[in-house]
Amino acid sequence: MILGVPKESYPDERRVALIPAFVERVTKLGLEVLVQKDAGAGAGFADHLYADRGARIIPSRRELYGSSDIILQVRAAAANPARGAADLRLMKRGSVLIGLLDPYASKELLHVLAQRRITSFAMELIPRITRAQDMDVLSSMASISGYRAALLAACALPRMYPMLITAAGTVVPAKVFVVGAGVAGLQAIATAHRIGA
Repeated sequence: MILGVPKESYPDERRVALIPAFVERVTKLGLEVLVQKDAGAGAGFADHLYADRGARIIPSRRELYGSSDIILQVRAAAANPARGAADLRLMKRGSVLIGLLDPYASKELLHVLAQRRITSFAMELIPRITRAQDMDVLSSMASISGYRAALLAACALPRMYPMLITAAGTVVPAKVFVVGAGVAGLQAIATAHRIGA
């Protein structure tokens, strides 16, 4: 079995579906790993890091899709309106697609998956339960979003977050109001608190 990791084609998407540290784990399961050239560049992983761990670097997207039994992608199918449909047509009949797929967004793409007999796993639909916690992409991405939101808010605020005691006086800490207390909200609260709000 061959696992292919394409370069993300969604505009401004910098994530990669497999980092070099996990290539060895996948190969120990008996899979060969193909990585499209520069697939990890946006996330800070050079091609040689994948090659050093046992992956083979493939220059052509068409070759990667055509050679792979399993495609592991961050944004695929309807979650990638810019290129999702074109990528599906490059996949081998009977292969497997794993990633964020946004399956309810396009009935047409579901038909393409069915016609090409592509088994697909929409990671965003995996139940958020304890047994499936290590596959919960929504919680991990929400946590990152909450963290980032607090940092962006701190940059946009026209004052400092933490209490400052200066020769000119004391600046009281900023008060932050976070709407919602889900995964993203809790991380935003924790991050704002850590940086002094």
